Amino acid sequence: MAHRIALLGLNEVVGFDLSAPAQVFGAARAPDETPFYETFTCGVGGLPIRASRGGFQILPDHDLEPLATADTVLVPGTYAALRSGTVEPVVAEALRAAHDRGARIISTCTGASVLAAVGLLDGRRAASHWDWAGRLRRFWPAVEWDFDVLFVDDGDVLTSAGVGAGIDLCLHVVRSDHGSLVANQAARRCVVPPFREGGQAQYIERPVPQGGIGGTKATQSWALDRLADPVSLDEMATHARMSIRTFTRRFRDETGLSPQKWLLQQRVAHARLLLEQTDLSVDLVARRSGLGSATALRQHFQQTVGVAPSAYRRTFRGL
Repeated sequence: MAHRIALLGLNEVVGFDLSAPAQVFGAARAPDETPFYETFTCGVGGLPIRASRGGFQILPDHDLEPLATADTVLVPGTYAALRSGTVEPVVAEALRAAHDRGARIISTCTGASVLAAVGLLDGRRAASHWDWAGRLRRFWPAVEWDFDVLFVDDGDVLTSAGVGAGIDLCLHVVRSDHGSLVANQAARRCVVPPFREGGQAQYIERPVPQGGIGGTKATQSWALDRLADPVSLDEMATHARMSIRTFTRRFRDETGLSPQKWLLQQRVAHARLLLEQTDLSVDLVARRSGLGSATALRQHFQQTVGVAPSAYRRTFRGL
């Protein structure tokens, strides 16, 4: 059976936050196109939900009833709770009941304010939109707010930063539930990057740079095809037909990273995929990902992912 996700829309909802999760989870499918998730858009009384911007309303198909049986409840960004520090009693009751029976609870953007108002974030680390940091800390000081990360996975409660970071969190959930391959395919269907560093270890498949003219995208693709080989900064700059100084500056402008750090990130990411999808030894994984030795792989894997390669493989493959 498909995993059931209830999307709880409240007034002053961020329209993107309400619609994007349905797109991401709907794109996660088995090889025979069987969907892994089923989403239900819900609202109090099934009444129209007013969007925070754009001058429109959303008519949900359901009232709060699906929250009683959903495997996951997702609260999109909303500004209602930020104004008063409270939510409607019927919403609080439904969310607490869902959490108490073991449903996974997710918020994106300012949806974290709803979870905080209900008490589900007390004593937990949580993410939300940085622009509301002052008010969130003032209203809910018992929450360990972190506004420097894209998302926080705290087990049964997950929270993300603003707008686009909600997609990163949704892909993280798909990746955790079904592995890198399914998450990467879902990202491709949605035409979004399959991975952005989120401030914590993320289980990822090797990202594919988007196209571009006159930048470093072509060289990124060229380097990704040669991860097992030594690739120097000089070779990358030569491929891009730029001086090393110009290439490094443009590369950092486009990726936020130096070419060397980006290349290391991609090699570790490819090692993750090989550990998840193949039976190759750790030594072979290290060589094929360009990290050279099992010792180097273990060092970089521990620094980036937070676990040893063998533990990562057991997590995803049950070996």
